[in-house]
Amino acid sequence: MLIIAYLANQFPSAMEPYVGDEIRELRRHGVQVVPCSLRRPSPPNEFPETLTPASVRPRDIYQAVRLCLVNWGVLPGIFHDILGERQSPIRRMKALLHTALGTCLAAVLYPQHIQHVHIHHGYFAAWVGMVAARLLGISYSFTLHGSDLLLHKAYLEVKLRHCRFCFTVSEFNRRHILEHYPGVDPKKIVVQRLGVEVPDLSRREPTPGPMTLLSVGRLHPVKDHAFLVRACHRLKREEISFLCQIAGDGPERPHLARLVTDLGLENEIQFLGQVSRGRLRLLYRAADLVVVTSRSEGIPLVLMEAMAQGTPVLAPAITGIPELVLPGQTGFLYEPGSLESFVASLREFRESSRPLLRRRAWQQVARHFHREKNLARFATLFLERCAPQPKPERPEHAYLVLQ
Repeated sequence: MLIIAYLANQFPSAMEPYVGDEIRELRRHGVQVVPCSLRRPSPPNEFPETLTPASVRPRDIYQAVRLCLVNWGVLPGIFHDILGERQSPIRRMKALLHTALGTCLAAVLYPQHIQHVHIHHGYFAAWVGMVAARLLGISYSFTLHGSDLLLHKAYLEVKLRHCRFCFTVSEFNRRHILEHYPGVDPKKIVVQRLGVEVPDLSRREPTPGPMTLLSVGRLHPVKDHAFLVRACHRLKREEISFLCQIAGDGPERPHLARLVTDLGLENEIQFLGQVSRGRLRLLYRAADLVVVTSRSEGIPLVLMEAMAQGTPVLAPAITGIPELVLPGQTGFLYEPGSLESFVASLREFRESSRPLLRRRAWQQVARHFHREKNLARFATLFLERCAPQPKPERPEHAYLVLQ
C-alpha cells in the first residue's frame, strides 16, 4: 500500500475544499494518506488525524536534530539551494526558518513510514515539504494554482527541479512554467484541472427588476473589489439599473465600504459577508451575472460553481480563465484593468440570449470541470507517477535514535 503525506498551509480550509476532495479520492483508491497542516487546523475538523509541525513538542525538536545529524549529507545541498538562488535577504531568512520547520515535519512523519509527500500550492509549505522529503530520502510533488506561480514564486525553480512531478490547474500555467523555467523536464509538469459539483440544469425563468451582479471571494487586495466598485459607479453614471452583491469578508472591507459611500453607491452595492454553501448556491442561481475582478488567479472555483448553476460569468482575460470562459458563449472576458472593456462586456451581456448562455456555461463545466471526473483522473495520474517505492534503507543507529 502506498503511504503518502498530503501537506497544505492550512488544512482543512473552507477556501480550499479541493484538498479534502483529493485526500478522500486517494483513500478510495487504496492510498493511505496522512493529512498535514503547517498551521493548526480550525474546528470543526473532519480530519482529526491531521499532523502539524507548528505545535512541535521538545521531543520532536530533539528527534529533528538527530535526524539532521544522521542525514547530514542532505543539508549542504539544501543550504546551497538557499544561497545559490538570487533572492532577497528576507526570503533567504524565511527559507532558513522553513528549513527548520521542514526538519520538524520530517521528525513527525518518520514513524509513519511515508513513501511520498504531496503539497498543495507552491507557497512556503512547498519548501517545508521538500525539505522533509529530502531528509527522509523520499520523493515529493506539489500542485500550482495561480498566485503561487505568478506572484509568490520564491525558490520556485528549486522546488520544480527537485520534485518528482508537478500538477498545475491550466494549460496557461504549464506553458508559463516551461517558458520561464527551461531547465525543468517538461514531462514533470502535468495539467490537472479542478472541478465542481455539476447539478442538472433546470429551467430558470427571468426575474424582473434590475440586473443582478454577484461577486464571491475574500475581500483582499489581489481580488481587486475596488475595481468592481468603480465599475458600478460607471454603470450608475450611464443610468444602467443594477444591483451588485458582494459575498465574502476580509481586510479590505472597511476600505471598500468607504469607497461605496464616497461614490454614492449605498443603494446599488450590498455587502453580504460570509455566506453558507447552501445560500451561495441560491445566490448563484438568482444572479444574472457572476463577476470576478482579480489581478491574479488560476481558474477560480467561483466561476466554475456559477456556470455549473447555469449562470454566465464576466472575468478578466488572464492566466487560465480563457480556458473556462469562452467569450460570448459561456460568459464574457474583459481587458484586465480596463473599466471601458468591463462596461462594454456588460452591454454585450445585456444584449445576448441568456437562455443560450446559461446552457453553454453549464455544458462547459460538465464537460471539462466536472468534480467527480477530474478527481478520478487526479487519482489515476497520481498513482501512475507515484508508484510505491522501496522503503529507504535506514542505518540501525538512526532507527534507535528516532524511536
